[in-house]
Amino acid sequence: MPLLLLDLDNTLLDRDGPFRVWGERFLDGIGAPPADLDWLVSVDADGLTNRWDVADAIRDRYALRIPSIDLVDELHDGVVAHMRLDPLVACALRIAADAGWVPVVVTNGASRQQDTKIRKTGLDRYVADWVISEEAGVSKPNPRIFALAAQRARMPLRGAWVVGESPEADIGGATAVGLPSVWLHRGRRWSDPRFAPTRIEDGLIAAVAAVLAG
Repeated sequence: MPLLLLDLDNTLLDRDGPFRVWGERFLDGIGAPPADLDWLVSVDADGLTNRWDVADAIRDRYALRIPSIDLVDELHDGVVAHMRLDPLVACALRIAADAGWVPVVVTNGASRQQDTKIRKTGLDRYVADWVISEEAGVSKPNPRIFALAAQRARMPLRGAWVVGESPEADIGGATAVGLPSVWLHRGRRWSDPRFAPTRIEDGLIAAVAAVLAG
């Protein structure tokens, strides 16, 4: 029963789409031009920018008097409200589990934010457990977070696969811990010369199929 260590945002759950939906509605609500969505997406950087920094950038650009803490809550709650678990992803996780794999989420981010996504979308019903960097005190690509995930699941790391969309955090982390990996390319080309994924696929369903076949 090997481990299947899975990234969360833009791997198990689409984050880009919900962020854009929220962004369009938010900008419309403050009277900003629709074209500013590209700026907002750029500042967000796929969720890698600290929420407080995003909130401050929004306040400064539009001279808003909204407290930063309220904008941070809006960024969290507004995006999560639009997130859905793709039924085909749920099906793929069920198939992996039926084949003897143990799916565990390993994600960087704030505990409240990531935990809410997992529970609100119902993803918690399809994974054995999850490890969030803020709570764990260590982030991907540090190998310790993958070891912690194995400990949480009471499983050895040997034989595990890592699946994710971040070259550095997911594939770099898998390489550091000596595990095979699947990179979700999302229309990108692999460009990091330091390491490479075992497989490259276009989505979670194809990634699970590749792991089962491998």
